[in-house]
Amino acid sequence: MSEEKELTRGEQLRRALVYERKNGWDRLDAEEGAALEAYCTGYKQFLDAGKTERECVDRAIAQAEAKAHGCPVGDVHYHEVGALDAVADVTGVCYALHLLQPERVVVSPIHVGSGTVRCAHGVMPVPAPATANLLTGVPIYGGAVQGELCTPTGAALLTHFAASFGPMPVMSVEAAGVGIGTKTFEQANCVRAFLGETADETNGEIVELVCNIDDMTPEALAFASARLLDLGALDVYTVPGTMKKGRPGHVLTVLCRREQEGEMARQVLAQTTTNGLRVRRCGKYFLTPGAGEAATQWGPVRVKWARGFGVTHCKPEYDDVARLAREHGVPFQQVQTDAVRNLPAEGEETR
Repeated sequence: MSEEKELTRGEQLRRALVYERKNGWDRLDAEEGAALEAYCTGYKQFLDAGKTERECVDRAIAQAEAKAHGCPVGDVHYHEVGALDAVADVTGVCYALHLLQPERVVVSPIHVGSGTVRCAHGVMPVPAPATANLLTGVPIYGGAVQGELCTPTGAALLTHFAASFGPMPVMSVEAAGVGIGTKTFEQANCVRAFLGETADETNGEIVELVCNIDDMTPEALAFASARLLDLGALDVYTVPGTMKKGRPGHVLTVLCRREQEGEMARQVLAQTTTNGLRVRRCGKYFLTPGAGEAATQWGPVRVKWARGFGVTHCKPEYDDVARLAREHGVPFQQVQTDAVRNLPAEGEETR
């Protein structure tokens, strides 16, 4: 098989498969068998990589189609989910992101196009019903371009992987990719992706829900604050203040993630007496948390870490320090000092 050394691995695989069908697997020579085995192994790894992500994207498309047709997911005709180009798009994107492992994906507002599009069920307005369902809550826009610029497959992929939608962040670009469509429009039919490191910017977003309260008892307000934490708020706190007519009251602030904003606002209105609240969408800086353990002469103490921006914070767990101090009859500060003295080296903590 010396002449096949110049062949591509794909051609080697094809010939090996043809030979195997004709003569049996046991008649493959060593090089043919190695090529076939390598390709089968690589293909399996390709399918396994990003499998969970693919299933989530396919499920989202099916649910959007079912909603558009007004039927259960099981009754959907999979002209979109099962189309070969859709399968290739979903598999390829999921595999690419599996390889890249980006910390965060930011997507610009989505240009959906305008006019109409012909699909399996006739002529539909742009965006198509399934696409519109998938893009609920996502910033989109139309424009002068006539035609469909975002399909259900594209919408499902973008909404599944995007951590946020907005302008391109300040970043140091390491690589750029571009995909060109075959359809001709008045402007370039392409999509671009940039991979890079963000520089000197906030590393997250957070929402503040704020309201003034002057007609709740301390017990009721404390209960409401505890309930909001139980319901998923990142933090809840109150600050004393003077309200209208000189009444003493409190300014209640609830911190939550962007995707929690609507539900958490509803919960603030339900759990308190306020008739309205203010929303502040903020960038935030935060250190990456971690955890470890410090050995003291009285026993181990859990330690909380926070690192980032060249800064490291660490603090022994209060409950552990207090327990050891009580059990051994020593001052709290003595146990805490010993724990700080024996903190593990950087990189030894467990997340």
